[in-house]
Amino acid sequence: MSQKYLYVYNNLINFTRNKDLYKDLNRKDNFSDRLTLFLLHFSFFLKNYKNEENKKILQEIYDFNFRQLELSIREIGYGDQSINKKMKDYINLFHSMVSDIHFWDSLSQTDKIEKLSIFLEDFNNIADLLKYFEEFNLNLSKKTLNSYLKSVSNP
Repeated sequence: MSQKYLYVYNNLINFTRNKDLYKDLNRKDNFSDRLTLFLLHFSFFLKNYKNEENKKILQEIYDFNFRQLELSIREIGYGDQSINKKMKDYINLFHSMVSDIHFWDSLSQTDKIEKLSIFLEDFNNIADLLKYFEEFNLNLSKKTLNSYLKSVSNP
């Protein structure tokens, strides 16, 4: 697979590494927490750039990102059967996120907190995370897809 979408993947990983995202977690973060936040970032990314013009590119980015996630799961040490089950679970989680975030801009603050709470149940202060994702969503809307394809952005 071509590495041309590596910048997008690395951008999303960098956003996910933001330590402020984990400050209200009552325990040490784990792979699952980081992956959930990665998938949320990716959901917002797709929401913002989804249109007919970008359809093919976004599908390639989707494929690339999930291939990279599968490689990460393999590196952790899961076996082939476990990987298939984990990937199916993560893909289902992601599609659920995409579905819930699709109408994000028309949701009330309460509804947004409720949606995030579904995916981030172990996080205490969802309002802070909501503020973060509102800013992230706004920043995405100000940039072009091409800017993410060409360079690494700062979280």
